[in-house]
Amino acid sequence: MVTGILLGKILPDLGSWLEKIKIAGVSLPIAIGLLWMMYPVLAKVKYGKAGRLLGSAKLLATTSVLNWIIGPALMAVLAWVFLFDEPAFRNGLILIGLARCIAMVLIWNMLACGDGEVAAVLVAINSVFQIVMYSVLGWFYLTMIPGWFGASTSAFEVGMGMIARNVAIFLGVPLVAGALTRYLLTRSHGEEWYESTFLPRIGPTALLGLLYTIVLMFAMQGSQILDRPQVILRIALPLIVYFGLMFFISFFVARELGFSYEETAAIAFTATGNNFELAIAVAIGLFGISSGEALAGVIGPLIEVPVLITLVYIALWLRDRLFASSISLTA
Repeated sequence: MVTGILLGKILPDLGSWLEKIKIAGVSLPIAIGLLWMMYPVLAKVKYGKAGRLLGSAKLLATTSVLNWIIGPALMAVLAWVFLFDEPAFRNGLILIGLARCIAMVLIWNMLACGDGEVAAVLVAINSVFQIVMYSVLGWFYLTMIPGWFGASTSAFEVGMGMIARNVAIFLGVPLVAGALTRYLLTRSHGEEWYESTFLPRIGPTALLGLLYTIVLMFAMQGSQILDRPQVILRIALPLIVYFGLMFFISFFVARELGFSYEETAAIAFTATGNNFELAIAVAIGLFGISSGEALAGVIGPLIEVPVLITLVYIALWLRDRLFASSISLTA
């Protein structure tokens, strides 16, 4: 993060250069980083097991409630509480809350030693729900609810095609690449070689993709952070509260429902993270690139990254204290 801010300061035109070419509203260099960090994780997924998990009613019900009822409602409440006098920033946070995670969650889950197959299934569910429900929930939270309280409303029209394109690029491309890699290499070299030789070589590159993405994100927005620290702080506070509350709610709900640590971590991080690629693209498309909504969308991942990294360590700490007996029995 510091490297990115310094890079943006040294090269003030870097942000505009990186924004020249976009994919689904996201800078091409950033998009490359997102795809790069997701591919190794999705190459690890055992897709046969992931397919069987789709039949788990308890898993589907748990993630659906956390992601599509509790998550958006919690973000909306916090946006109104912290930004009651800033409708543009408030709308931007709500757009983030509606965009459920389909990308970086795979990295957070991997770092927290969560179940990769469960995470892949939950990401797929979020993708389908996003295409169907994002526009509906956007209209509800940005148009209907403000109208109930006599506040200013926003016209919300986002086509399913735009959301489907975003999902297809940022999930579909690395998913297909990962699945094809596993199929072709296990067929030609065997399962043992793939698990013991190929994955250990390619797996660490996901972290390089994450670091590359973080540096570029902060380089592009370093001037905003340095020039408008008070605005950044106002938007950051509800985001920090949201990520913390959402993680602990999801983690302890999953634990009480009897999921293993690996499943609990996957559920918690999937419910906590957000699809900032979609939120930024929608904010820019609806309100313009210089709008407060777009600024809030951009700040979202800048706050999410350090907070979710912290939550990875908290998840591992909770594992050792709350799941120690089950882990030792499994071992």
